[in-house]
Amino acid sequence: MIRPIRRVTAVCALAAAALTACGTAPSGPPAQRQAAHPAPSVAVSRPPTLAPGPAGLTPVFEHGPRAGREKTVALTFDADMTADQGPRAARGERFDNPGLIAALRALKVPATVFMTGRWAEQYPVQARTIGRDPLFEIANHSYSHYAFTGDCYGLPTVSAERMRADVERAYAAFRRAGVRDAMPYFRFPGGCYDRQALKALSGIGVTAVQWDVVSGDAFATDADAVARQVLDGVRPGSVVVLHCTRSAAPTTERVVRTVVPELRARGYRFVKVSDLIGATGARR
Repeated sequence: MIRPIRRVTAVCALAAAALTACGTAPSGPPAQRQAAHPAPSVAVSRPPTLAPGPAGLTPVFEHGPRAGREKTVALTFDADMTADQGPRAARGERFDNPGLIAALRALKVPATVFMTGRWAEQYPVQARTIGRDPLFEIANHSYSHYAFTGDCYGLPTVSAERMRADVERAYAAFRRAGVRDAMPYFRFPGGCYDRQALKALSGIGVTAVQWDVVSGDAFATDADAVARQVLDGVRPGSVVVLHCTRSAAPTTERVVRTVVPELRARGYRFVKVSDLIGATGARR
């Protein structure tokens, strides 16, 4: 579903301190590169994306179709990490969550992981194994986790001139980690965007992905309360936002182990974001 251009708020933003300036990268997401240089004799299947919005602005996807015979839901996980958190990781703070990924595998739940470039640099082996597991897909959550608007949960902001470079830098970090097919989907840090941000990213070939169910797992300590919030909010076609950072979202694995069997009992099938976008009749 494409929403009108607006400022979106959420409760999933994680605090960030001052970071170093973003560098540039030579190319955008894989779908864009494939379109520019297609193989002459091999058909290339590109992930589904939404058509640009008015005036060519980056399209925004919030949830899949509500109607239909099948009830689907996409669990998404933000792998947040910023440059200033490197020293904290070196001291033992965990911004990854291997137990969560293991739980998704054990439960056979497809999922989309929105990863920052800094996370991929800190955990390249995990980024690579997640990216090469057909159960999952990796999408872009910026390199720096700077906000793309002002007044976004206290996050420092990236200037409009650097927004595109920040997204491209994340894709470059994924490639260095060995992620071969990162998806052409982008999630704004904090879920905050406006017309200027959508304009800055136009032409990259990404679809901005938001959500319609806020799990509330960020900094939560009551897994049951988070699970109830997810279960109360899910509707057919829902996109649920959760986190893949153990130190900032310590209950998420337990939440997943609770909500997955319950949603299956209610007749839901778990899919990736690409499946929901494809179900909207998006272009390929």
